[in-house]
Amino acid sequence: MAESGEDIRVLLFGLGAIGGFYAFVLGRNKNVSLSVVARSNYEQVKSHGLSVQSENHGNHKVNIDQIYKVPDEITTPFDYIICTHKAVNPGKVPPLLRSAVGDQTTFVIIQNGVGNEEPFRSIFPNNTIISCVTWVGATQISPGVIKHTKSEDMQMGLLPNSNIAKELEQSRLDTLATLLKAGGTVFQVENDIQIKRWEKVTWNAAWNSITTLTDVNTQDWLKSSPQAMATTKRLMHEVIDVANRCNVPIEHKLADDLVSKILAMPGIFSSMHTDMKEGRPLEVDVILGYPIKKATDFGMDVPVLSTIYALTTAVNGRLSKL
Repeated sequence: MAESGEDIRVLLFGLGAIGGFYAFVLGRNKNVSLSVVARSNYEQVKSHGLSVQSENHGNHKVNIDQIYKVPDEITTPFDYIICTHKAVNPGKVPPLLRSAVGDQTTFVIIQNGVGNEEPFRSIFPNNTIISCVTWVGATQISPGVIKHTKSEDMQMGLLPNSNIAKELEQSRLDTLATLLKAGGTVFQVENDIQIKRWEKVTWNAAWNSITTLTDVNTQDWLKSSPQAMATTKRLMHEVIDVANRCNVPIEHKLADDLVSKILAMPGIFSSMHTDMKEGRPLEVDVILGYPIKKATDFGMDVPVLSTIYALTTAVNGRLSKL
């Protein structure tokens, strides 16, 4: 961690829509030295900077001190590494970040899905991990230009590490909370972040996969047949069953709550549907694959989840050949 009076060194890996938004938030802190790893939009950000157009915050240029194209260019460790990349191949990224990691480095994982922390904990067993669930409406409308709606919320909490003193981990969480608060964003600190992760994956397992497989929005899907509503709720209940076996206490009424929430909204698609339409790999592993893995470990029968996983994996396989 940075000494008193020194800048807090933050590296953001994955400068897409969500990464760009949180780069803006963190860059508003005068005591933060912000570096980013930009891949597909590297040239535009290097030449013209990163812009955010926000309905909540207005239009801004993001304060970035250093732009890297690949992590191999990094030679000194960071206090915080914020991971906002798509969770397409969860085990691929942690080894790439070794040059940016020191004894005091804290990982902050802002991604969809569950089980995202495991590859980081496996490779970096002595580092703090803060896990986050975000509900930010943002898109990258052109390389280096992020458009943000009014949707803005995040829950975060520690993945406890028995190798690190609780007081030290708490101080790292508190420091991040201070940076987010100063950056003007909305968030809550959770005692058990896995509850929020599994709640969101219950939402994503249904709407991300179904909109991707059917190519219709949520409202059209639910109205398409009498079986659509029953299938959706059965899928959600199966994910909740897996969460409960993982000692994550989620009630089954969550399925009804999530369906009520979607019915109150206009028909929407999903980030996975957008990835499918644009020929990009899908976040199958962390949204569907990890729940399937845990269900298999527990010997659970999850027929709808298994079917949705198999179909979505086939679509992902087709996209990988494009």
